[in-house]
Amino acid sequence: MEAFYTRHCTVTADGSHTLYLPALGEHYHSANGAVTESRHVFLKHGFDLIAKDRKHIRILEVGFGTGLNAILTLERAVRVNAAVEYVTVEPYPLNIDEAKVVSNSHFVAEGSFNEQFLYMHAVKAGERAAISPDFSLLKEEVRIQDYDLPANYFHLVYHDAFAPQFQQEMWTVEVFKKLFSAMLPGGILTTYCAKGSVKRALKEAGFLLSHPEGPPGKREMTVASKEVRK
Repeated sequence: MEAFYTRHCTVTADGSHTLYLPALGEHYHSANGAVTESRHVFLKHGFDLIAKDRKHIRILEVGFGTGLNAILTLERAVRVNAAVEYVTVEPYPLNIDEAKVVSNSHFVAEGSFNEQFLYMHAVKAGERAAISPDFSLLKEEVRIQDYDLPANYFHLVYHDAFAPQFQQEMWTVEVFKKLFSAMLPGGILTTYCAKGSVKRALKEAGFLLSHPEGPPGKREMTVASKEVRK
C-alpha cells in the first residue's frame, strides 16, 4: 500500500527518532518518546518478564518497523546474558538509507550496536542471520495473516502493528488466535494498545489479560498471557 512507503523522519519527545506517515497521519512510535515507549512496553513488560525464568528466548515481532524493538532487545539480551531467536514479519520494510536516519544509535549502549542495527535492516527476507553470537534474526516480508507460524513455539510476542484505526485487520480475533497457537504455554504477548475492542478480541482468542500503566501519553497498555493448562 503506497501509504506505508511515503514516510518522513521525526523527532519524538525523548529526543529519539521515528517515522511519520503523512497519508495516514500516524507515527511508527509514540510522539511522546519512541525509545521510552519501546523500553516500557516491549522490554519492561515483555522481555524482562520472560528473561526471569529462561536464558534462551524465542520472540515473534508483528511489525518490525524501524527495528527499534529488535535492537533494544539485543542490548538487553547482552546485558542479561540471554540467547534470543528473533522472528519478525514486516510487509513494508525500510531501505537502508531510512534505517540510517532512524538508528537512534546513541540511545542504545552509546552507539555500540549501530553496526548490528544496520545489519538487521540489510538481512534478506527469509534468511536467518546471526546478528551476534547469541542473537539470530529471521525477517519475513509478509503479513502475519499470510505467514505459517509453528505451533507452541514462541515465549514472547511483540504486537507492534499500527493502531486499530489504521490497521484494523491486525487486531482481530483471527490474528490473535493464530498468535495464541504459536505461543508456548506461559508465554506472553505485549502491546501498547488497550482499546476495548482489542481487549475483547484477545480474550476471545484465549488470553488472560493484565493492563499495566502505559508509557508516557497512555493510561494503560496490555499484557496478554497464554495460561498453562493443568
